[in-house]
Parts: sequence; C-alpha cells; structure tokens
Amino acid sequence: MTASLDDTLAVTPPPVAPATATHALARLGLLRELDSPRQVFANITPNWFAAVMGTCIVGVAAAGLPVQFTGLRTLGTVGWAAAAVLLVALTAATVAHWVTHPARARSHHLDPVMAHFYGVPPMALLTVGAGSLLLGKDVLGLRVAVDVDWVLWFAGTVLGLAAAAVVPYLQFTRHDGVTARSAFGGWLMPVVPPMVSASTGALLIPHAPAGQARLTLLMACYAMFGLALIASLVVITLIWHRLAVHGVDEPRMVPTLWIVLGPLGQSVTAANLLGGVAAQALPRPYSTALQAFGVVYGVPVWGFALLWAGVAGAVTVRTARAGMPFSLTWWSFTFPVGTCVTATSGLALHTGADLFRYGAVVVFAGLVLAWVTVATRTARGSLRGTLLLPPGCAPTPTTVRGTRHGA
Repeated sequence: MTASLDDTLAVTPPPVAPATATHALARLGLLRELDSPRQVFANITPNWFAAVMGTCIVGVAAAGLPVQFTGLRTLGTVGWAAAAVLLVALTAATVAHWVTHPARARSHHLDPVMAHFYGVPPMALLTVGAGSLLLGKDVLGLRVAVDVDWVLWFAGTVLGLAAAAVVPYLQFTRHDGVTARSAFGGWLMPVVPPMVSASTGALLIPHAPAGQARLTLLMACYAMFGLALIASLVVITLIWHRLAVHGVDEPRMVPTLWIVLGPLGQSVTAANLLGGVAAQALPRPYSTALQAFGVVYGVPVWGFALLWAGVAGAVTVRTARAGMPFSLTWWSFTFPVGTCVTATSGLALHTGADLFRYGAVVVFAGLVLAWVTVATRTARGSLRGTLLLPPGCAPTPTTVRGTRHGA
C-alpha cells in the first residue's frame, strides 16, 4: 500500500471556517476545526511521541551542559516534568485511539511512511527515564528516580529492539511502493532506539549490582551501540544517495533531514558515557581503551555532524523562503539537535577543550530556540484541532518523492 505524507505526518491543513464547528468547545475557541471533540483520538499516531523526546532532551541537555548558570537546572527539571506529563497523556490518547479506532490503529505498521515512527515511543520512554535519573531525583528522591529509570529503560529497550527488527522486516517484505527515491530521515527512527538505550543505559551502570550484572549491562549497551551505528550508517548512505540523485525532499519533509544528527550525536554521547563508566565493570587496559574510544571516535563523528548540520540548515533556509508548512516533522529540529548538545558536552568533559565547552552552550541555545518555536506551533495546532484533523481534510496528498527546487 502507499501512503500520503499528509495522511501520515499530520500536516496542518489550511484553516477551516470557524462557522463549520458547532460543538460547545468550539464556542470557547477549542478544537474549532473539528466537527466533534470525538475526533481528538481518531488520528493519534506514533510520531506524536516526538514531542516527548523533543521536550525532554532540553532537560537532559541542560543537566549535562559544561557551563552551568543560575536557573539552568530548574529549566531542565521543568522540561523533564513537562515531557513526563506529555508521555502519560499521549500514552492514554494512544490507548483511546486503539480502543475507538482499532482498524486504523492496526494499519499503521503497514504504512510505508508511518511504520518507521514506531521507533519514536521507545525513545520517548528512554529519554524520560534518563531525565528522571538526572533531574527527577531532586523531586522524587534518588531511590524512586532510579527505579523509574530502570522500568522505563527496560520498557524502552525491549520496544526499541522490536522496532529495530520488525520495521525493517516489514519494509523488506510487506511495504509496497518503496524505491530509492523513498529514502528519508524517518527511515532512521526504528534503528536509532538501541543507540538511545546504550547512552541511557550507561547512566544505570553505577546503580547495577557489581559483578556479572554490571558487566552484562555494559556489554549489552556496547552491542546495541554497534547495532544502531551500523544500521544508521547504511540508512544515512541511502539518504545521501537519494538527495544526490533525486534532489531535495518536498518542503514538508525537509525537517526530517535533521534526523540524521540523531544517531550521530547519540553515538558520540553513548561512546563517552559508556567509556566514562567502563572502569566500574572492566579492568584495564579495556576500560582505559573504551574511555579513549569515546574521544577517538567522537571527535571525527562530531565533525561530520557539523557538516550535515550545515547542509541541512542551508536546505532548510532555502526551503523556508519558498514556504515550508508546519507539521509534526518540525520536531526533527529538537531531539537530534539535543543529542549534539549532549555529544559536545561529553567531549568537553573528556578533553577539557574550550571548543567543546562553549560549543555545547551555542548548540543548546539553538535547541531552546527550536523547541520554543515548535512547541508553540504544536500547542496552537492542537488546541485549534488542525493537527488532529482526519486525513481526508488535509490538502492535496503527496507521496514521498524527490524534487529539485529552483536554484
């Protein structure tokens, strides 16, 4: 089967005349573009959880920023708390979606675009879990924060590994209409969760029982690091080929170019976090080698991330000038950039270089600006109901294809 981007990515359609909405909430200015409040749960898709990831990464990045200033930890804690509330709300909405629209919910995995976003909920769980340990301990207490992180880490890891295996299998065997021109940043979503498990699992290693349990967790994290890294390199190559041969994506898909920064930044973060705790599970020289690996691997990949950010930024600006409609894909401007903040902070910690120390602050400022922009527009679209409209109310459907915009 084929799917339109409007159907799968909840693109904001043109405003509908308020007069068409007659329900009570519409008179209060809420959900006025929906025929009925019952439509709220009709189109809850996995990519909505990107809002949880994009919000929580602000808090996680703030907690590890090498330059701390007054109010930063409070900002981070608020970001984590908001993401936790949003995670609960979206989980409840997803359950309601499955109960009220089971046929539509069961069809997501066969959609060649939406299926890839089944990797988003696991990453949302993992990010909120990490935030609980880094920031939530100030509110919950260390013991509760550790327990919450363990639960969310195991749940996110199991779901993430399932997405990394099942979604590619479906793409290889069940999805129709997939060609080389179909490659886009979303293809990375199901294979990146194990990398997030690797980086967030590093935070739990000091809290794991010493001995074989701690060593097993460390080895599992490195195995997931390799799993996600190699799969991501394959997909990034396909995206590069697609861009070079077929041109830039349609305007509404351009934000997904930023997803490439996710596995790059998260891998550097994981390498440095795991290297930093390796000595708690492994003897020398292995622990020393793994700590050095964080820098030896991290700096070159950080350099490539800068290159990709430059290219993606130039394409985004060029597209925005011609018109880039708002959609949930705009959350691609947040979490991937946040992983670059944590990666830069990790390199600053292990090298002591001012380049990374102040570079992390600059990237963090960009992350906060992106989050404010995307969160504001998401809230507006949600309250109006434009992001919750059924697919049939979206503008002219388009498929994932390449176009070369005018120079």
